[in-house]
Amino acid sequence: MHDHAAHGTSVSRKLIVASAATFLFVVAELSIGLFANSLSLVSDAMHNFTDTLALLLALFAVRLERRPPTAMKSYGYHRAGVLAAFINAGTLAAFTLFIFVEAIARLRVPKSVNAGPMMITAIVALALNAAITLWLRREGRSDLNIHSAVLHMLGDAISSAAIIIAAVMIRMTGMSFWDPAISLIIGVLILWSSWGVFREALNLLLEGTPSSIDPLAVTQSLAAIDGVNGVHHVHIWALGASRAALSCHLMVGDVALKTTGSLLDRVNHMLENDYRIVHTTIQFEFANCDAADPYCVPYTATAD
Repeated sequence: MHDHAAHGTSVSRKLIVASAATFLFVVAELSIGLFANSLSLVSDAMHNFTDTLALLLALFAVRLERRPPTAMKSYGYHRAGVLAAFINAGTLAAFTLFIFVEAIARLRVPKSVNAGPMMITAIVALALNAAITLWLRREGRSDLNIHSAVLHMLGDAISSAAIIIAAVMIRMTGMSFWDPAISLIIGVLILWSSWGVFREALNLLLEGTPSSIDPLAVTQSLAAIDGVNGVHHVHIWALGASRAALSCHLMVGDVALKTTGSLLDRVNHMLENDYRIVHTTIQFEFANCDAADPYCVPYTATAD
């Protein structure tokens, strides 16, 4: 519990610093983008602004997740991180509509762009976004909420690199066409990066099985435990982005009730170590299961 609290404090501190740095850069990038008449810089500044909101939303979710359970919310607030990831991914997708509409308009009626300030600002943006992405990468591996915020920053780092390319092409060819063209590419990249998080967050909100867990493999592992004759009604969902839960019925035949204690320990140990499932509800059925059930007898893996 102490390690979890310390981890939450460390993540909160990183998110606060990242949010402040990103917001200050948004103000500077938007001002320079308007001065240079660069759509890609303005759109990237707006994307950076959504990054600030994403980081603040992730911070709010991290702190909310640390609140203890209550009588009305017996599971606590772990689902807050999943909800934050869902909102973050949704705002990213919605933001691309502005980019597409404005870029198409500029392709039809090109506008002159000052490539010098555009390039310098994009270089600074690339350094900032890449640094924040690397800083939060470790936390993002195990937390969907932080992962969604990291994707925001990674998307901006890619956008900044694309803007640098656009600025170089404008200076080399003198054609402002490259500014809206790169903006369209940025929009596609944003959609691509946000779709996976949006889909997984929606899956978890709908009580789906986390994508990292194979329900069939879990069922087979349960059936393979000595003393388990069959497995029924396996349900796997997530209390939070990194807190998987499971409920199931295990057929154990005509055995003494006191023998199920050690069996339950072995089942929970396997689930936690092999699948990182930390919350379980196991119901033992003291009967033989239907012979038509594929997991009526202990599962034995066949050799390749």
